[in-house]
Amino acid sequence: MEKKLISYETLLKITEAISSTHDPEEIVLVTVEAVKSALDVKGCVLFLVDRKTDELKIAAAYGLSDEYLNKGPVSAIKSIADSLSEGPVAIYDVSDDPRIQYPQEAQKEGISSIMSVPIVVHENAIGALRVYTEKPWEFTIDDVNFVQAVAQITGMAIDLCRLNRGLKTSIEVLKTIRDPAKVKSLRAKQKKGAAARGGAAPPPA
Repeated sequence: MEKKLISYETLLKITEAISSTHDPEEIVLVTVEAVKSALDVKGCVLFLVDRKTDELKIAAAYGLSDEYLNKGPVSAIKSIADSLSEGPVAIYDVSDDPRIQYPQEAQKEGISSIMSVPIVVHENAIGALRVYTEKPWEFTIDDVNFVQAVAQITGMAIDLCRLNRGLKTSIEVLKTIRDPAKVKSLRAKQKKGAAARGGAAPPPA
């Protein structure tokens, strides 16, 4: 599989896009869209951990079907749990790995490989950033480092939103996020309007 070359320039553009907004819905959407585009993969999902239920709640997703995203509750204990406690995890074959909670649904979606990277703030994992590929993918150290860097930037941005809004935990930020579909639609209209005026579109997605 031909892969895109991830450059420092790409990472800088993503960093600027994430840091240019204080709206959590914009932060998470920019993150998943940027990672998917930069790696040229099937999809990307940003989860936040709900410690009360030990579930991973979807904050934003890009490239995956609603059917797959609504397949059922994602357990922080059963779904690639090591990525929250030990660091990045790369799964080459989702059909033959016990760490996958929904292997049949993943295959139906056309997913072959998954990489999960923790989103860490103050040494605590508040969520996970996951990359999904359509073809089997041997994730390189550059792939891992890139997604880790984006996850760290996003984590800091989410925590800043938490502090600005006087919230106790990062999962509470999720409750303030509007419907991602509506935000995505708004961003699309903004880009279309900018293109019609001959100006620059909002930060890259």
